Amino acid sequence: MDTAFETATVDDYVAALAKTLRGPRRARRDLLAEARDGLCDAAEAYAEEGLSPEEAQARAVADFGPVAEVAPGFQEELTAVQVRHTALLLFLGTPVLALMWTFLWQIFPAGPGYASRPDWFDVVAKTVDVMQLLTGLAGGVALWRVRRTRRSRRVAKVLGLLVWCQLPLMAVLSSALTETANVLTAFEDYVPGMVATWLSLSFWSWKLWSAAHCLRTAVTVPKGR
Repeated sequence: MDTAFETATVDDYVAALAKTLRGPRRARRDLLAEARDGLCDAAEAYAEEGLSPEEAQARAVADFGPVAEVAPGFQEELTAVQVRHTALLLFLGTPVLALMWTFLWQIFPAGPGYASRPDWFDVVAKTVDVMQLLTGLAGGVALWRVRRTRRSRRVAKVLGLLVWCQLPLMAVLSSALTETANVLTAFEDYVPGMVATWLSLSFWSWKLWSAAHCLRTAVTVPKGR
């Protein structure tokens, strides 16, 4: 391709489009590259019809449409990609985390006081298990939903808010269980338990980060002039 079509008007248009888009870096880069290649191909075709490089690029950009009209469609696609990333993380990661803790509770080195644990302990433990199950299911539903609707921003907002509302509650409940377990058992000296705790914290941080990006990509693209 002639390098004349890789500068000036086309580059300015792609740069303006890039400023309006939010989403996963790789997907965003691929979309912009695809748009740029399409514009350059169209400009080259117009040049072959006799237009100057500048006129050819201007015509290609005009045909492509104003950034304010094109950006929402691009953003919708990027939002869908971010939803899939977050939903997959919840759908696959949450059950693994729940199974890890279930296994640890089965082999937990309980101390003498564990048999006299508070009545609320088992209730809270089951509540945490159910919340994790529901979170994993929510991820599966979001995966299914985003493949069948063009309203990926709505799915992104619901998924992002769900995670940001659920995790603080999970943190409080899990902390209550851990603190009580430390008193009743030798958990503080149990290396697998400590490793599982740090893995859980890392996974929760990852979920919060991904959910935050869901909310960020769901923001309406500002209209240009």
